[in-house]
Amino acid sequence: MTVRIGICSTAHLHADSYAASLTDRSNAEFVGVTDVGDHIDNTRAKADEYGVDYLDPDELLAEADGVIVCSTNTDHAAWVERAADAGVDVLCEKPLAPTVTEAQKMVNICQKADINLGVAMPLRFSQPVRNAKTAMENGVLGELKFLSGTNRGQMPGGWFVDSEASGGGAVMDHSVHILDIVRWITGEEVQEIYAETDTRFHDISVEDVNLLSMTLTDGTEFVLDGSWSKPNEWDFWGDATLRLVGTEGVVSIDCFDQKIKQTRDTGAPGIQSVYWGSNPDEGLVADFVNAVAENRPPLKTGADAVNDVAVVEAAYESAERTESVAVETAETTAPTS
Repeated sequence: MTVRIGICSTAHLHADSYAASLTDRSNAEFVGVTDVGDHIDNTRAKADEYGVDYLDPDELLAEADGVIVCSTNTDHAAWVERAADAGVDVLCEKPLAPTVTEAQKMVNICQKADINLGVAMPLRFSQPVRNAKTAMENGVLGELKFLSGTNRGQMPGGWFVDSEASGGGAVMDHSVHILDIVRWITGEEVQEIYAETDTRFHDISVEDVNLLSMTLTDGTEFVLDGSWSKPNEWDFWGDATLRLVGTEGVVSIDCFDQKIKQTRDTGAPGIQSVYWGSNPDEGLVADFVNAVAENRPPLKTGADAVNDVAVVEAAYESAERTESVAVETAETTAPTS
């Protein structure tokens, strides 16, 4: 079965990768892109780049079986509600929303409309992450005692550093990726968090540094650096790592370690790291396309993503109060298997 998929806004940097993945899938027809407001001109240009039509929002939603929302964070809710009104399944960029209240409202709207809502967490489709999950399920680590993760990248600029469009800085943008795979691998929630945030590397109005110290519901300690700390001239955009320490062993994940160094004197001179491993975005898009075809939820559901937002919200509260705070998560949004 071939399903028709569109992209709502190309404001997010990941839209290019999702568009390429849609184009490469034999069971998907990439029907076009749409947008509203300040990003229309950019999205029209992207339509030409992708080789698809630019359509008005209502026209795209009438044509599509599913849509991928790649707007600014604060516009996610409006796009999801549009899709729900049209009866169209949605894969929404992360985080689902800047606040728990808004995220839960989006979930409720989609449930009422009887459409499936997924959230773009591609690291679930990274082979090193999947290997670690298998090791955990098979008891290779014994009793888990400690986790340490990083998602350090370059500062993306644009609307990402405008709190009215993004809802926050590096905590909002980066922490949810590693947080999600920890919840997915362990089956535990974050119970308590202490956060340190600051702006150290760039002249911006949101935080570019964060260190989150967390305790999971089973007592395991988990620390995470999700800072925008890589220089603009760094040889690769960033990293996504996780180290799991247990009583019987240690597993280290490096999602983008499969790289080669490329050195050039001409063209774009300098040293770059070229990633040659499998593309997690392809797995993410494939799962969404198959979910639409099979009328099932994607692997990462909107309901599950509410608890990611709860941790981010608690992190900002902790940083403001300079003390640990409890994370209020919902039992009904336990991680999916």
